[in-house]
Amino acid sequence: MASAGKKKRISNVTNTQPSNNGAGSSSGTVGDGQVSGFVEGSIIRITMQNFLTYDHSIVYPGPNLNMIVGANGTGKSSIVCAICLGLAGKTAILGRGDKVGLYVKRGCNKGSVEIELHKAQGNLVINREIHVENNQSTWMLNGKHTSQKTVEEEVKALQIQVSNLCQFLPQEKVGEFAKMTKVELLEATEKSVGPPEMYEFHCELKTFRTKERELENVCKEKASALEKFKQRNERNKHDVERYYEKKRHLDNIKMLEKKKPWVEYETARKELEGVKKSREDAKKQLKTVRESQAPMLKKIQHIDSQLRPIENQMKDKTVSIREASQKCKQKQDQLDRKHREIEDIKQAFSLKQTEAADRQKRISNTRRMIDDLRAELANVGDQSDVTPQINAVNAELRRIQEEKAKMEGEKADMRREKDNLNGECRRKTHTGLDDMMKIKEEKLRGRSKDTYAAVQWLRQNKHIFSGNVYEPMMLVISVRNPNHAKYVENHIPFNDLRAFVFQKREDMEKFMMEVRDSQNLRVNSVFAPEESCATRAPSRPIESLKRFGFFAYLRELFDAPEEVMSYLCNQYKVHDVPVGTDQTKAMIKTVIEEPYLKVLYTAEEKYSLKKSFYSGKTSTSNSAVRPSQYLTMAVDAEEKRQLEEQIRTAEKSMQAIDVQMSAMQERAAKLDHCDNELRAQKKGLSEMKGKKRQLEQKISTKQDSLRQMEQGGIDLQKAEEETKAQISAVNSQKVAIVAEFMAHMKLRVKLSMEKVYMALETVGMTAEKTKLETDCREGSAELRVLEQACAMLEQRKARLLEMCKGLMRRAREICNMDPGESAVPPDLHTVSIAFSQLPDTMDEIDAMLNEERSRADCFTGLSENVVDEYNRREQEIKNLEKELDEKSNALKTYRQNISEAKERWLNPLKQLVEQINDKFSDFFRSMQCAGEVDLHSENEEEYDKYGIRIRVKFRSSTQLHELTAHHQSGGERSVSTMLYLMALQELNRCPFRVVDEINQGMDPVNERRVFDIVVRTACKETTSQYFFITPKLLQNLQYADEMTVLCVHNGPHMLPPNKWDEKAFTRRCVRRKGK
Repeated sequence: MASAGKKKRISNVTNTQPSNNGAGSSSGTVGDGQVSGFVEGSIIRITMQNFLTYDHSIVYPGPNLNMIVGANGTGKSSIVCAICLGLAGKTAILGRGDKVGLYVKRGCNKGSVEIELHKAQGNLVINREIHVENNQSTWMLNGKHTSQKTVEEEVKALQIQVSNLCQFLPQEKVGEFAKMTKVELLEATEKSVGPPEMYEFHCELKTFRTKERELENVCKEKASALEKFKQRNERNKHDVERYYEKKRHLDNIKMLEKKKPWVEYETARKELEGVKKSREDAKKQLKTVRESQAPMLKKIQHIDSQLRPIENQMKDKTVSIREASQKCKQKQDQLDRKHREIEDIKQAFSLKQTEAADRQKRISNTRRMIDDLRAELANVGDQSDVTPQINAVNAELRRIQEEKAKMEGEKADMRREKDNLNGECRRKTHTGLDDMMKIKEEKLRGRSKDTYAAVQWLRQNKHIFSGNVYEPMMLVISVRNPNHAKYVENHIPFNDLRAFVFQKREDMEKFMMEVRDSQNLRVNSVFAPEESCATRAPSRPIESLKRFGFFAYLRELFDAPEEVMSYLCNQYKVHDVPVGTDQTKAMIKTVIEEPYLKVLYTAEEKYSLKKSFYSGKTSTSNSAVRPSQYLTMAVDAEEKRQLEEQIRTAEKSMQAIDVQMSAMQERAAKLDHCDNELRAQKKGLSEMKGKKRQLEQKISTKQDSLRQMEQGGIDLQKAEEETKAQISAVNSQKVAIVAEFMAHMKLRVKLSMEKVYMALETVGMTAEKTKLETDCREGSAELRVLEQACAMLEQRKARLLEMCKGLMRRAREICNMDPGESAVPPDLHTVSIAFSQLPDTMDEIDAMLNEERSRADCFTGLSENVVDEYNRREQEIKNLEKELDEKSNALKTYRQNISEAKERWLNPLKQLVEQINDKFSDFFRSMQCAGEVDLHSENEEEYDKYGIRIRVKFRSSTQLHELTAHHQSGGERSVSTMLYLMALQELNRCPFRVVDEINQGMDPVNERRVFDIVVRTACKETTSQYFFITPKLLQNLQYADEMTVLCVHNGPHMLPPNKWDEKAFTRRCVRRKGK
């Protein structure tokens, strides 16, 4: 600890409200409080509000080593979480909850963390407020609202890396340090202690190397492709020449195909001209016929113009008639509702009449009951007073109750005395059993940790099984004599001694599914036979074997639950295996000739007998009996005798108490009988006394009821008058409704008559129109014939016109003409075969086409793709030659850049690793162990495979082994991790380092050595701030004045920080030490 005369700084953790478990917590720091000792980015202050275990806390760490000490659960790791989350770290770094809202104290809506960092230009204060509802955070930087990204940039500028395990190692991530690969460890070390540009050079070098590989592959691919293209073009040169010859024939075919649609178009055009002339003649004849029928058509149209208004008027009348009918129906519905309303009024008046009659009947019945009760009251009034008799019975009952209370007190005293004796017996009996059970459990854990873990799980979850479940047999078997335990252990294999026993198979399957499949525990289990074998009789009585020195069967040497004993009798025949003495050994030749013996034990040997099925001879094998390891429990004989004597004395006392309690029980039964008789007598007298009072109360109640019924009568005359008035009012409403109904009916009849008149007029006009249409139809036969002829000619003209247009479009498309051109293009006359000299008939053109096609078909296996591919490949060859030159030059440039970047990165890295190795090796040598750190790479050119390898050995007889998550023990990994971090401490360019509970797996010797190294290294002036969290410390450790110790306490009786008096606390410690 720091010296008494040194200036001290005190930091308190204040809880403004009690925590969930009712406990407060506080922490104090002692150390140098000068701000000048802090490096850039060191933590000056940590403030927590409603954060995990804290209500309100302010912590002031020191500039060098800060040791945070406190029991588990007090809030040490909460400070680590505050540092991580307050500096914009991710929750995944802590390995706890994945949501930031889980770090707010339970029961609170929000919490906050504020961290003050040292800066030369002015301290940096970061505040993070966490909201539980939306799992979001708000950030403040020096009192001003900001974003998380801004905070991350400020933290990064101060070289703080909470995601780097070489700088920030929380409790849940201690084991992951040893799991880091060599590559990951190198990157974390570069970021933590290397120059800022070292990691950038490394990344740049890996990028250069990746691009170099890509360029090498590209150059190889392009050189290979260039050679293949040249070879293919040489093979295709002859095919290209044959292709051009074929193309000349194809050009002739194309020219003929251009000529052919012009010939087809000219033929179709001439046919179209003839059809047009025929159509004009047919139209003239059709016009003459239509002019002759025009007067009749005009008259028909005149009649149609007169019919349309009348039909519209008829539709309007139909709508009006429908509306009038609807209104009549509505009025009829209103009349029906008024009828029902009158019926309801009459029904209500009838109910009132019935109710008045019922009331008169109830009044008559009540008066008759009052007369009967008065007569019965007159008879009761003549009986004598029974009060003296009741008083006498009450006095006798009190005497009996007092005597019973006295007896109950005596019985309670006896019962307490018996319980005390019984408890003493159980305590004395079970004290030894509990000790033996603990020893057995420790032996089981030493031999099979999985089985021990399954036992602990079974004790917490025994309620989920429907049948009996027993712990491993070695825990439930109780050997009666420790000297005989060796026979039981030699007979029952250890796999069964550590097996769980189940009454039901489904319980065993449920158990194995949980512990073996879910928890990956290797355990054994068995289930007892459905029919119990625990009481199975041996093949022959033990008395018949005592002459050979046998004193008992194996089953009689131990006790076990019924299901366990049943399994052992069925599986290992413990009920039929005799155990003998040295006499048995002396007579062994005679013993093995006895029938029915298969396995037997002498004092120190086990004999197994087997009879051959073929020869009938008996073969014998024997083995030495091994000493007992699990079932032997040593008990002092004298102490056992005294305990048994005390138990017998207590049992006799309990028997005497039972006799006294039985006598008192008989006396209590007699008193209960007398008490019941007296109570029955008292009940009869009380009923007699209270009968008169009950009759008077009944008469009074009936009279009150009678008065209420007489006062609550209904005036039927008034009700009848009201009923008539209501019916009269409803009838008046009905008269008005009937009047409206008749008006709507008259309107409907009028509209119907008007509609009938219009219908008669329409019938006359329709008949005249029909006659005119008939006359017209007779003269239309000639008209229809002419119309059909015109239509057919029109259709033929349209078809021919479309055909001509299509042939024209086809000819233009084939000749590549503009849409407006109709003559043959002049350039077609200048080709090899002149367009004008080509045949003008379809037959000649088809014959010439067939000839040219036959010639072209002789050149098989050729296509335009061959020439295109040949020309394209020639161009690609030129492009590839150019690209190959460019890529080769770029590859030379990258190789030059890699050489320069490698020199900038690798030489400083080797020096850095050498410095780390020197520190690391010195630390291990100081602990009388060996360790080294080196730069490892399988290939010098693979820069992404470079890594830092840590090799250690803790025993002189072993070789150096690489630090992994599996080879070393947990304590060895913790020591190696801690010393590597210490080796980085003096080289560290980060402002602080946090290590949480890394000493948990260390043995006391290594823990003391590591602690000395931590204090010696972290308290140097050249080192940065260091946080070391631990729940416990060894005694007599060496401390330095530069270190700060923060003690975290938690409990229901904590002293408030404002009442803390350090001087008074020191005086009490000095006085206590003097005593």
